[in-house]
Amino acid sequence: YLKAGISLVQSIKLLKQRYEKDKKLGAFFESLSTFLDEGKSFHSALELQKTLKIPEFYKQSIKISENGGLLEVVLLELSQYLKEQDRIKKQMTTAMAYPMFMLVVSMFVVGFMLSFIVPKITAIFTQYDQELPLITSIVITLGDFFSNNYDVIFFTLIILVSIFIFSLNKFYNFKFAVDKLLLKLPFMGKLIEFSELSRFSYINSILIRSGVPVVQSFNLGANIINNVVIKKVFEQASSKVVEGEKLSKTLSSSSVYKIDSSFIHSVAIGEETSELSKILSNLADLYNETSKDKIGIFLALLEPVFMLIVGSIIGFIVIAMLLPIFSMNLG
Repeated sequence: YLKAGISLVQSIKLLKQRYEKDKKLGAFFESLSTFLDEGKSFHSALELQKTLKIPEFYKQSIKISENGGLLEVVLLELSQYLKEQDRIKKQMTTAMAYPMFMLVVSMFVVGFMLSFIVPKITAIFTQYDQELPLITSIVITLGDFFSNNYDVIFFTLIILVSIFIFSLNKFYNFKFAVDKLLLKLPFMGKLIEFSELSRFSYINSILIRSGVPVVQSFNLGANIINNVVIKKVFEQASSKVVEGEKLSKTLSSSSVYKIDSSFIHSVAIGEETSELSKILSNLADLYNETSKDKIGIFLALLEPVFMLIVGSIIGFIVIAMLLPIFSMNLG
């Protein structure tokens, strides 16, 4: 709307009409329209409305761009960033749907075999007074355990998952330990790091181009990082930048986690040449493409790995059940 020459106030009213059937968004645009009619700035309207929680980096970008007459440009940049983040999220959700379906079905199949099929077969073995192979004894024991306690196992899993999610949301030290463990995983660790660096770089390139001071930009950029280990690295670095140190130097000396050296070297070049915004924009594109490639490889490998694991488990159960039968035939 702004690119078409429509005023901000009229643009918000048009959006309000478009989303009038959506109660939440309708109320959001209604409150913005009211505050703008009262003469408030766009940033103030976003601050005063209580319908949606707007990220701080978004509001600060709006505030600086309004003062510098760059609102249209910055809104376009922010929209591209949000659309890209939404696209990645949808891509991951769609790609993970089939593997997760396979995992759930496989768990039910294995559980069904151990709970119902194995006990019926083992009833045959009890008629013969012969020593069973070790793996057959293991499977029979597991079968009896699952058959007698499947309801307890089901509710225990639900409770454990609920406790895990609650602890992640409520206890910082627990989330820090989990995030640190994830970063140490051979393939997943780099994927998480590159994704976070891409987001940090992109939003900071927007903020700096919008006129936000570098120190404030780094503080705001650190708030959009999900992994608390990497977030702590940038928060500590931002506090030292306030004291006059360079971001690249503080990142390289961090004892919390070692950020990718290519990122640090690129930031150092940007600081030396005063082209930090362009460098960060290029880094965002680089890490975004690298993350896409890694996600593609990860998802391509995920399905056969699931199939291999499930096939191995089912094969183990089948072999365990067939060994005593072969022994009886040979006897």
